[in-house]
Amino acid sequence: MKTWLDAWPVFRQLTGPDPLGRGAAARSRATENVVARTATADRVVQSVCPYCSVGCAQRVYVKDEQVVQIEGDPDSPVNRGRLCPKGSASKSLVTSPTRVTKVRYRRPYGTEWEDLDLDTAMEMIADRVLDARRRYWQDECDGKRVNRTMGIASLGGAALDNEENYLMKKLYSAMGAIQIENQARI
Repeated sequence: MKTWLDAWPVFRQLTGPDPLGRGAAARSRATENVVARTATADRVVQSVCPYCSVGCAQRVYVKDEQVVQIEGDPDSPVNRGRLCPKGSASKSLVTSPTRVTKVRYRRPYGTEWEDLDLDTAMEMIADRVLDARRRYWQDECDGKRVNRTMGIASLGGAALDNEENYLMKKLYSAMGAIQIENQARI
């Protein structure tokens, strides 16, 4: 007859065939019922961590069109399946209940935020870019032809890759901006 002592993991470890407590002695009924989130996923999507310019590969596990787990990709030569603490916590970027999923806008001198539809927000941004370009346009500076605007600048994030930086440079240069930088230092 089994007693409460038999259910105690330390007792099982000391009296059983698993003295180091790495096998059966460390397992309980609750442990036996645990299933990894990755085992129940419908599909795995390859992705890249958004935090820095290293570009660690990730495996995103999806079940019922919801992200259930994000792990490092062991097939990646960049991170070999490992993620830093930020990368390991990147699932919360998608699943956090506090994640903002609407365009939020606070009018100048306003005290409250309001929701905007995406088309309205994009029109507002386009209008402001064109206005800044027009107001700060310079044909000449010190007698030299410059054809530039000092009203638009770009500081790219460290998570942008070379291709994205190339496109940003082309876009801002086409608008006449000359202050175009990227903060990536790796």
